[in-house]
Amino acid sequence: MPEEKKQIIMTGVTSFVGAAAARELLGRGYQVFGILRPGSKNRGPLERGLKEFLDRGQLILLENDLSAPGRLPLLLYGKLFPGGIFCHFGWGGSGSGARNDESLQQSNLRFSLETLEAAKEMGCGRFLFSGSQAEYGLHTDLITEESACAPRSAYGEAKLAMREEGEALARRLGITYLHGRIFSVYGPGDHPWTLVETCLDACLKGQEFRMGACTQLWNFLYIDDLASAAAALAELKESEIRNLESPVFNLAGEETKPLRDFVEEINRICGGRGRLIYHARPENAEGLVNLAPSIEKLKTASGWRPRTDFQEGIRRLMIDKRKK
Repeated sequence: MPEEKKQIIMTGVTSFVGAAAARELLGRGYQVFGILRPGSKNRGPLERGLKEFLDRGQLILLENDLSAPGRLPLLLYGKLFPGGIFCHFGWGGSGSGARNDESLQQSNLRFSLETLEAAKEMGCGRFLFSGSQAEYGLHTDLITEESACAPRSAYGEAKLAMREEGEALARRLGITYLHGRIFSVYGPGDHPWTLVETCLDACLKGQEFRMGACTQLWNFLYIDDLASAAAALAELKESEIRNLESPVFNLAGEETKPLRDFVEEINRICGGRGRLIYHARPENAEGLVNLAPSIEKLKTASGWRPRTDFQEGIRRLMIDKRKK
């Protein structure tokens, strides 16, 4: 058995964020209990990608539906030391098409609160939740953790409600609650319909790429840097947490500029082969969003900072595509 402080329970372990965070935490010596949906189609790729950790018993995969967190204590009975860390990255309907499905998003909220209760029952000392920039709504200036929240979708409302209700519940239960608001992440393993993925594919093939005006401010974070940010929160000293006014941390990159600049950079890296057409698509479900996040809070509290600039991240993504 691993030493007490080195255990993680993680929902959403097959997701883009979860798989990367699992790899980072496994690399730091944690034993990870990955919870995945029964019959998940992503189990195979995860097992192949993390085979070395599976083979030595450092990664243990268990099936349980997000809607039944009350089964987790029995599923993990006898496997855990007190004081483990629960990373809750599982959430249904994160894609644009489901973000205004109020029934689905409210179910996610209810299941997440029940998962927090299960984490306490299993003896976990810390609960790390994956929040979202969608909680902030529309802003035109710098977004800090103290910025007003006015979400524009049922998804953002449910994530914000988890921040408020989850923190209150955690306080009553006596478990540390941390809330990482994830901004725009990219890299190998991302969904194929995201802007970076679709733009890169079009530019590599010399095809037309149609998009909106792309005048809004934007910020990108490479997936490996998000994983290290999640690990930084998992390892944040209790002395630092006690000094916090709120449990919220922005998880984002250091460079903010007009989205069009990022798009043009992708095309430049691809040799300028793409044909970029602006003003050709409607806004997304949440309206025209500006992303100008501050990450000073996490940098100050943990010493973390992103290591991969956008140009390097796109080059790594291109290398990954060539391997497939």
